[in-house]
Amino acid sequence: MDTQRISRIQSPVIPIVGQLIANHPGTISLGQGVVHYAPPEAIKSAVIQAIANDPRVHRYGMFYGIPEFIQQVASKLEAENRIRVDERHRIICTAGSNMGFLNAVYAIADPGDEIILLSPCYFNHEMAITMADCRSVLVPTTDEYQIDFGRLKAAITARTKAIVTVSPSNPTGAIYPAADIVAVNRLCEDHGIFHISDEAYEYFVYDGQQPFSPASLDNAVEHTISLYSLSKAYGMAGWRVGYMLVPKRLEVAIKKVQDTNLVCPPIINQFAGICAMQAGRDWCRQQIEPFSEVRDTVLDMLSTLGSRCHVPKPAGAFYVLMRVETQTPDMELVEELIKRFGVAVIPGSTFGIQDGCYLRLSYGALEAQSVVAGMQRLVAGLSQLI
Repeated sequence: MDTQRISRIQSPVIPIVGQLIANHPGTISLGQGVVHYAPPEAIKSAVIQAIANDPRVHRYGMFYGIPEFIQQVASKLEAENRIRVDERHRIICTAGSNMGFLNAVYAIADPGDEIILLSPCYFNHEMAITMADCRSVLVPTTDEYQIDFGRLKAAITARTKAIVTVSPSNPTGAIYPAADIVAVNRLCEDHGIFHISDEAYEYFVYDGQQPFSPASLDNAVEHTISLYSLSKAYGMAGWRVGYMLVPKRLEVAIKKVQDTNLVCPPIINQFAGICAMQAGRDWCRQQIEPFSEVRDTVLDMLSTLGSRCHVPKPAGAFYVLMRVETQTPDMELVEELIKRFGVAVIPGSTFGIQDGCYLRLSYGALEAQSVVAGMQRLVAGLSQLI
């Protein structure tokens, strides 16, 4: 039986949809947010060499990670994100950026405090906030999934501790313009709250777009928390390697959280992460380059549904979040698509949307041919069900 704390948290939708898929063999999944490609090949030999030659892999390490990993991250942040890491910052290796987010929430907020999420929001963020006995304040974005600053400013209260941005976004694929990210960061500075910037999809950008790291701004150090992950771009979801860049003043608080929860990030995984980052952005770009064409194919196929489906064009990540013109509840629609048409997507309600029927699909987990096959089933299903 769940405790009151846990009963308030939504059930993770990915395992629920996963069980439906398992019950209907042959289903093509356009659900989970992973990539279809493997990590850099060099990781294998790097890990073997570390096991053979470095006794640290068998022992506890520091809560923030090994020096080699921290240095690799610092170099990456300076070269790619234009963030000069100095004595005012701390880099902390985490077991993926989800752990980084939970670390941040426990470090900055007390029970009853509020953290603002832009809706549609990443469901694990909302779950972490609830788990910490805090309150998620969902601020709707525009019809094109961009920031509505009128609503955002109105949502700030005396109990607000942070505003969270995810750009490129899960679940929408939207990228917030640099000017908007700057405006959010300045808003946080003016109100004495934190800006939590989740940049897990920073390499998944199309149409000449560029994401922006708010920690690169002058005067952003003391109120900006940046989260990164190797799970997506490097195909390392199972390795659970990520990192966070935080103000030095949060180091002790995060140390308490991470030491209790993880003790230290697995050292062998950090060696894998170092090797991946040495392959670098260019390696990732080669893997990601075909995604833009697959995205366009997905959008073209959805366009055949006409006015029955509203689909803002995503500029990043590998998701499409569509509004479906139907009175059918989204989870019921998801179940019907799996049972009758053999294709799985994710219901929009899990991302905090309550004003209609939305479905999120992921086009990153499968090769292009399989995505097309899944989309054929999805379009056929929606044509009959709505």
